[in-house]
Amino acid sequence: MERKTEALKQNQERTQKQTQRKKKLSEYGRQLFEKQKVKRIYGVRERQFRRFFAIASKREGAPGENLLSLLERRLDNTVYRLKMVKSRIQARQIIVHGHIHVNGRKVCSPSYYVFVNDVITLAPRVLEKKTFVEDVIDKRMKIGIKVPEWLELDKNTRTGRVLRFPVRSDIQVPIEEHLIVELYSK
Repeated sequence: MERKTEALKQNQERTQKQTQRKKKLSEYGRQLFEKQKVKRIYGVRERQFRRFFAIASKREGAPGENLLSLLERRLDNTVYRLKMVKSRIQARQIIVHGHIHVNGRKVCSPSYYVFVNDVITLAPRVLEKKTFVEDVIDKRMKIGIKVPEWLELDKNTRTGRVLRFPVRSDIQVPIEEHLIVELYSK
């Protein structure tokens, strides 16, 4: 018994020393970490992310805010924000499988951009699958998660509509987009 408590104490001391020894991140390290965090959140690869940044920097306004707005407008993120799925990965899967329609047309690309007044619905053949609708869609919609103000959700018909483009105040994720802009402006 004494050996276990002694070993625990030694282990705790070792972990405390390791946490004290951690180096402070450099400015470049902070910028890179922020970019990687955003890529992970939205499920975007490096090449796509660079393309998004190039588009965002050409637009009028702050490049960081434009970048986040573009990422929010992706169909996989919009389906996730409409509470139709549990995660962005699941959103990508149901989009690729053809379960989502935009303005009545099947869309199989998760990177599809939604525009103002676009209507996002489930495919009619998906609505026939009662277990899928009950276990995935309805279960998520019953949770008290609020839909962002730039989207409108009709729970009865299971449809969503884009009211306007997202702005920075609509994005609740703690992101320091100015670090990403600094990283790419080197």
